[in-house]
Amino acid sequence: MTGPVTGPAAEVRVLVVEDEARAAEAHTAYVGRVPGFAVAGTARSAGDAARLLEQARTEGRPVDLVLLDLHLPDGHGLGLLQRMRASGHLCDVIAVTSARDTEVVRHAVAQGVVLYLLKPFTFPTFRAKLEQYAAYRDRLAASSAEMAQDEVDRMLGSLRSPAAATVLPKGMSAETLREVTAALRDAESPRSASEVAEAVGASRVTVRRYLEHLADSELAERQPRYGRGGRPELEYRWRR
Repeated sequence: MTGPVTGPAAEVRVLVVEDEARAAEAHTAYVGRVPGFAVAGTARSAGDAARLLEQARTEGRPVDLVLLDLHLPDGHGLGLLQRMRASGHLCDVIAVTSARDTEVVRHAVAQGVVLYLLKPFTFPTFRAKLEQYAAYRDRLAASSAEMAQDEVDRMLGSLRSPAAATVLPKGMSAETLREVTAALRDAESPRSASEVAEAVGASRVTVRRYLEHLADSELAERQPRYGRGGRPELEYRWRR
């Protein structure tokens, strides 16, 4: 389930729903640190969340993504999700919670929660989840009105980040992969391995391995860069 997607460059409007004051403040700050995402509001209860969702829709700036705590002072987060759907709010939901109970996870998935983030977590983990979601939206925005099976598979596969895939190639780290991925996604034009290496503070040889991995995983495109004399240099672009 997802709300309107206006294109890969569209900013994702996020509603943070969290009853604990310090956690709400931290999650709101985290959203502001991830390129391409903006805080649409912060709610401390299910009632506040419903009001802010309706207000955003009325103003013509609907929420795209809800970061949903499941333990709220005026009801369970999944109850809020049911009311959201009944009211026609089709924004996506990432559960951000300490709830580890198998039945809760099952019901969350059954009700359309696209990702599940367990507390406590660090900013890199939080950022990785949002990057997974951004990759999914990018593929969805670039899709035609009717999708073939492989297109559906790739789109849904975007919700599993390359860092979270079964096993990374030997010698590669999840953190460096996230940094290279972010540098490529945020670039307005194709980047060479040298340019990405400078952005993330790693060697060109190391970064090139990660870029090749992204290209082989069909998350990035590679092409030769001409016009600088000598052999053409490869450049990489995030697949939109």
